[in-house]
Amino acid sequence: MTTQTMGYIAIGELHQFPPMYGRLVRAGQLEIAVFHTSEGELYALENRTPHAKGGTLVEGIVSGHYVYCPMRDLKIDLRDGKVQEPDDGEVRTFPVRRIGDRLEMGIPDTL
Repeated sequence: MTTQTMGYIAIGELHQFPPMYGRLVRAGQLEIAVFHTSEGELYALENRTPHAKGGTLVEGIVSGHYVYCPMRDLKIDLRDGKVQEPDDGEVRTFPVRRIGDRLEMGIPDTL
């Protein structure tokens, strides 16, 4: 098993991420969709649907700890990026941490 080191980057303040919506964050060449749930949890997923025809996730509908792809209606778990049955697929996830009102996102050093 390999361990991956993580560097954290500032992505904004909590008030910039309203509950139940996604917000686009760029990290180098990556586009990340950051979601704030009604329970106050924050999740970051690569801003792409795993569907073969592609699409973005940032405009998806958030319900609980899931986001629904706005184009294909795939149900994706925000916690692990896995598409729920009967569909399949996976989206890369990134950790988000809160320090006071400041938010940071973890990016693997190998990217």
